[in-house]
Amino acid sequence: MPSVAPLLQAEPATPESAAESPDAHHAELRLWLRLLTCTTLIEGEVRRRLRERFSVTLPRFDLMAQLDRVPQGLTLGELSRRLMVSNGNVTGLVERLAASGHVQRLPHAEDRRVVYVRLTDSGRDEFTAMARAHADWIAELFEDVPAAEREALTAALGRLKRAVRSTVAREAT
Repeated sequence: MPSVAPLLQAEPATPESAAESPDAHHAELRLWLRLLTCTTLIEGEVRRRLRERFSVTLPRFDLMAQLDRVPQGLTLGELSRRLMVSNGNVTGLVERLAASGHVQRLPHAEDRRVVYVRLTDSGRDEFTAMARAHADWIAELFEDVPAAEREALTAALGRLKRAVRSTVAREAT
């Protein structure tokens, strides 16, 4: 497999070079579509396996993963920010996870408007099993890519992430 590094180190296109050829950004578009396809394939398979093995959706798994990182619990607003979804979405997820016994709601000691959500003991045990299976599934999905290529891809994607963040920050100013 060829290295992805040259694709990510290409000189940025200028408006003049883009105007010269309608295919000026073909490599960038191809890379973007390849990243999107890989993400979609992996996410679809993880969703399927979570549903089949644990009868849980990926959003519920993601919410439980956030709670697993903070044993004392998080507010609905904190969960919403971490998951990058609306408060309404988080409320629905929490209601379903509370009904299944995976999470519990705890009122704030001084502010009754604030509710903390945390994993129950059984929720934590089940999430631990899910997280182990999830890690195994990801390893299985990547097993046909040699370790050196995985490392090179990880490094190249790290550079891409920094470049995109830098571009977005420049555009925001």
